[in-house]
Amino acid sequence: MDRPGFVAALVAGGVAGVSVDLILFPLDTIKTRLQSPQGFSKAGGFHGIYAGVPSAAIGSFPNAAAFFITYEYVKWFLHADSSSYLTPMKHMLAASAGEVVACLIRVPSEVVKQRAQVSASTRTFQIFSNILYEEGIQGLYRGYKSTVLREIPFSLVQFPLWESLKALWSWRQDHVVDSWQSAVCGAFAGGFAAAVTTPLDVAKTRITLAKAGSSTADGNVLSVLHGVWRSQGLAGDHIPGIFLQEQSSGLPLQRVGRQLPGLRASQLAVPPPHPDAELDHLCDCSFCVPLAVLISAI
Repeated sequence: MDRPGFVAALVAGGVAGVSVDLILFPLDTIKTRLQSPQGFSKAGGFHGIYAGVPSAAIGSFPNAAAFFITYEYVKWFLHADSSSYLTPMKHMLAASAGEVVACLIRVPSEVVKQRAQVSASTRTFQIFSNILYEEGIQGLYRGYKSTVLREIPFSLVQFPLWESLKALWSWRQDHVVDSWQSAVCGAFAGGFAAAVTTPLDVAKTRITLAKAGSSTADGNVLSVLHGVWRSQGLAGDHIPGIFLQEQSSGLPLQRVGRQLPGLRASQLAVPPPHPDAELDHLCDCSFCVPLAVLISAI
C-alpha cells in the first residue's frame, strides 16, 4: 500500500472544514443555544447568530486538517485498505486517534466559540481574554475530556459505517463510488452516529458553558447528564433539532484518503460530515437524514 498524500489530506480536510463551519455556523449557534442551561431565548434566540464566528474561522482549518492527516496516516499504518475482517476495527482506531489529536486544537476554539454564541453582545476576543485572565490555559481546555468522550464514540460509529456503506455500494455497482454517493453514505452514517451520541454532546456543551468553580465545570459527564435528566428529562438530553454534521469539523468535501500528489479531482470521494456543528434530536430522525443528504451533496 502506498503512503497517503498528506499534503492533499491537509489541504482537502482544512479547506472543507473552514467552508462548512462558516456555511453552517448559524445552525451551530442555534444548537448551542438550545443545549445551553439558560434555554434558547435567554441565550440569545435568533439574535446575533454569527456570534463567535472568528473563533470558528481560526480553528477550523488546523482542526480538520489534523483530524484527516491522523486518520489517513493511522489507516495507512494499519493497512486498513487491505481485505480483512479487522478492517472496521482499524477504521475505528484511526478515527479515534484522529479525534484525540484534533481535539487539542478544537477544544480551545470550541470553548471560546460556544461562550460567544450564548453571549452575543460580548466580542469574541474579549471572551478569549477573560478566559485566560480568570482560568488560565486550563480554561481553554475546559471540557476536553467530555469532548473526547463524545467524539470517539461518534467516530467509532460514523467512520466504520461510512466505509462499509461505500464498500457495499461499490460492490453492488462494480466500481468505486462517486462523490455524491460517498456523501449519501456519509450523511446516513453521520445521522445515525449523532442519534447515539447526542446526550454526550449536551453534557459537553453544559460543561463548556458552566461558570468557573461550579460543580458542572468540574467536567463530570455522568453528574451533568444526571442533573439534566432530573431537571428536564429525556428532552434535556436530546435537544430538538436536525442531524447536521460539520467539522471537525465540517461536512468534509473531499476524501483525503489514498490521495497522491497530482490525483485528479474526479477521482476523489467525499468524506462524511464531521462532528462539530450538529443539531441533534433522537426523536426527530425521520426528517434529519434527507436534510443531511441534501446539504452533504452541495
